[in-house]
Amino acid sequence: MRILVFQHLAAEGPGVLLDFWLDRGHECTVVELDEGDEIPSFENYDLLAVMGGPMHVWQEGVHPWLVREKSAIRKWVVDDRKPYLGMCLGHQLLAVALGGQVSPMPRPEVGLAEIELTAEGACDAMFEGFSSLRRVFQWHSAEVSRVPAGSVVLAENDACAVQAMRWGVCAYGFQFHAEISETTVTDWESIPQYMESLCEALGAERAHLLAAEVRPLLPNFRSDAYLLSENLREIVLRNRPHSDDDRPA
Repeated sequence: MRILVFQHLAAEGPGVLLDFWLDRGHECTVVELDEGDEIPSFENYDLLAVMGGPMHVWQEGVHPWLVREKSAIRKWVVDDRKPYLGMCLGHQLLAVALGGQVSPMPRPEVGLAEIELTAEGACDAMFEGFSSLRRVFQWHSAEVSRVPAGSVVLAENDACAVQAMRWGVCAYGFQFHAEISETTVTDWESIPQYMESLCEALGAERAHLLAAEVRPLLPNFRSDAYLLSENLREIVLRNRPHSDDDRPA
């Protein structure tokens, strides 16, 4: 598989998903949009993965490259109909690029949380092999408040009604961070905007205990991420014309 990754911050890459992709022999090209990298031609890529970031989808004045990114996402998903995976900001960018809406939350959702698959999510190929109720890792202060036409909500909870969605056949967005790795919490605590939302959500005292709270759950998160990665691989294969010689390992 040839994977194109849009990043908005060096500390917010594909995390453990990158480990799985490289182990599978997939090729990954990272475009650091916040550093001014140009978006390449889509012709040679099978999957677009769009990661998180501290900015908001509506901050085009501060981050003018968001305009180009939204246009690129719309082309990839609507015109090219290729598989898409969005995490957190990438999930929200998918929504607004296709005509949905993202709004600030009354209170940030940061740390450990439970999400539940909807009836549609329980039947979706992305969540094959998953139980309905999952513990996940969160870090966001905005949410998809209106899904685009043609999309299906796949997971939800009380704090955020759109925890996962699918548009069309193979464009997916996750509000939660399935890519969490051993260094995610400590890396993100060093980002002022993230630390601010962490303290707002959990309080200053508990905020400093988050890494310890997450650590015992990392093996479970890694297992879930691996299953998602394998399910995603099958989705890409089903939606990419190829010959037998071209089939990924």
